[in-house]
Amino acid sequence: MAVADRNKALDAALAQIEKAHGKGSVMRLGDQAYAQIESIPTGSVALDIALGIGGLPRGRIVEVYGPESSGKTTVALHAIANAQAEGGICAFIDAEHALDPSYAHALGVNTDELLVSQPDNGEQALEIADTLVRSGALELLVIDSVAALTPRAEIEGEMGDSHVGLQARLMSQALRKMTGAIKSANTTVIFINQLREKIGVMFGSPETTTGGRALKFYSSVRLDVRRIESLKNGNEIVGNRTRVKVAKNKVAPPFKQAEFDILYGKGISREGSLIDMGVDAGIVRKAGAWFTYGDDQLGQGKENARTFLITHPEVASDIEHKIRVKLGLDASDEVPEGIDPRTGEVVDSPASELVDAKAGKQSASKSGKATV
Repeated sequence: MAVADRNKALDAALAQIEKAHGKGSVMRLGDQAYAQIESIPTGSVALDIALGIGGLPRGRIVEVYGPESSGKTTVALHAIANAQAEGGICAFIDAEHALDPSYAHALGVNTDELLVSQPDNGEQALEIADTLVRSGALELLVIDSVAALTPRAEIEGEMGDSHVGLQARLMSQALRKMTGAIKSANTTVIFINQLREKIGVMFGSPETTTGGRALKFYSSVRLDVRRIESLKNGNEIVGNRTRVKVAKNKVAPPFKQAEFDILYGKGISREGSLIDMGVDAGIVRKAGAWFTYGDDQLGQGKENARTFLITHPEVASDIEHKIRVKLGLDASDEVPEGIDPRTGEVVDSPASELVDAKAGKQSASKSGKATV
């Protein structure tokens, strides 16, 4: 087939597809510039950097899994608080019936505006989620948790009844239906998941997540959240040190790790994360037990430095901005040489001004000799 005939046949096919399914059903990838993936900050600078795009990707499915009390719901609530701070509407499907409104409020969530559902069974929860996503109004939807999405047949049956693969089939069907709508609505959906152990595994990790394999395939990002140590103030335990591994990432390089502090009743310590990342990036100096930023003495010991940043939020914001600029997540405020900072226009460089000045002196001397 000649090139002209082939192009003509393709144009006819595209026109037929657009007539049947609507404009934009098929398009060339180069017809428009590929937009950078938008993100929702997680509340931890270290985790935002590990994710590679500054937070959780919009319009994608995210799975957050880990052992009990490791900080999974805390990460999700911080994401809700940040999405609300940007003016977004968020929803929380509480299948575990364990959401603590006072804790959510302490983390910065606007509980008055948060949509909450406590469904009776898994089918109801996923139908509510599908309807909310298809509305196109949500920025972020959290489902807590996959393990609690109990199929209706299991709830209505007897205690000892066997329901092999019922939840896995339910999740697979729901994800098939929801994935396209999630992308179209540009809504981020976080599935919080629990761990189980496979019986008889001799080599490798016996851990696995609930709900079958479908969620592993449909998720663009999978976060493995682990508590690695306790934080103490004297003899009192005041929080946990948490490590998050990006086990899967389809929007940036995977397998990066982030560590941050979660304080009881307060959530992720933004200031503690800034101190850790600032020292690693060379923006905050550490000499012995003292932390210094520029001319400011942040304090002796991490706890005092954290307190200083809490009472001086402008210093904390400045450190965060410089960290993000250094790691390529924010644009630099520095004006390149040769650019007018007031107008943004290109101006003559000092070198060109020197050349012009020399040329002016030479022409003046020549004209003076001619007059004489």
